[in-house]
Amino acid sequence: MSAEPIMEPAVEPKQDPIDLLIAIEEASLAPTRPEYVEGMAIVPPQPNDNHNDGAGELYYQFRAAGIRLAGFNNGYRAADRDGNTVALVVPDFYVRLRKPSELDEAYRNAHKGWYPIGMLALVGEVTSTNHETDTGPKLRVYAAAGIPVYVLIDRHSKTAHCFTDPVLPGAEPTEAYYANDVKVGLGSPLPLPTPYPVLDTGPFLAE
Repeated sequence: MSAEPIMEPAVEPKQDPIDLLIAIEEASLAPTRPEYVEGMAIVPPQPNDNHNDGAGELYYQFRAAGIRLAGFNNGYRAADRDGNTVALVVPDFYVRLRKPSELDEAYRNAHKGWYPIGMLALVGEVTSTNHETDTGPKLRVYAAAGIPVYVLIDRHSKTAHCFTDPVLPGAEPTEAYYANDVKVGLGSPLPLPTPYPVLDTGPFLAE
């Protein structure tokens, strides 16, 4: 009498979101830098000149104020306690806590071009047509990662925000938020915490 074979369901390997974004980039006819937040792959719209010019002006204001660790165009990865990728973001501008160390560069190589999000002291976003991404999921991602300052230029509502004091009330990153929000109308100076400059948001009025 032969024993019945034990049948177990096949377990498909879990795809790292990094590989998903690589596949999207390779399939795209136009240059793109997709992101991954809250379980969603996001292909950002092509930014217009007002977006890029304004973001560049803000970056320049940080550098002119002596903030030498200000930058743009790097991608950053957030992971959960088990080391799984939970977010992949490319802020429009940012201020780093440090220049990349050998460990940071090794992390970037291991994760196919993404630095650890813990390198960031400040992040900034300028909204495009998908403005709800920056005002919702990405805000929560930055708060959950504990990034102290989030600067948001919301061209949809014509407001500028400086979010501070990130709060993660439990284990669920989608519940994260910033406790404080300094809000001004576009064109007004936006005060930031020390040691950062007061930002001139006037360039975004020239749509």
